[in-house]
Amino acid sequence: MIHQVSGDILLSKAQAIAHGVAPNDPFSSGLAHSLRESWPSMYKDFRHYCQTSHPKSGTLWMWSGAQSTRIINLFTQEAAYGHGEKPGKATLEHVNHSLRELHKLIDTEKFSSVALPRLATGVGGLDWKDVSPLIEKHLGDLTIPIYIYTTFHKDVAANEPA
Repeated sequence: MIHQVSGDILLSKAQAIAHGVAPNDPFSSGLAHSLRESWPSMYKDFRHYCQTSHPKSGTLWMWSGAQSTRIINLFTQEAAYGHGEKPGKATLEHVNHSLRELHKLIDTEKFSSVALPRLATGVGGLDWKDVSPLIEKHLGDLTIPIYIYTTFHKDVAANEPA
């Protein structure tokens, strides 16, 4: 069940927060930056994972922290491999593959709910009208609540229907 909500995704009551990044992403802007500030150990573990595993765009990596915090990093953007390089833009192909992987992870982990932003439309550069149908395709048949944060309001908890 997909629900579009407005508010601050960092205040979500969902069991996991998924967002789009690039392999080797510096988490220097947007939601990624906010996640880095909220959970610095997640970013440290992310850097280690990228340096040792060399993930491919179109996959994902999940981090589990204290108090059952789960952050799912969807590799929707092209990687930044060179020192000091900025990540590339997102592609619909990478979003499609990442969402397929997210569906599998939700089934495996038995999540009770997941929150996502307007995936790959900020720093990723994609148009929401192109991304939204992919979310519906891959997550629309799930019986758990999927909260899509369509409008950001800092420090405002969204009304997340059960």
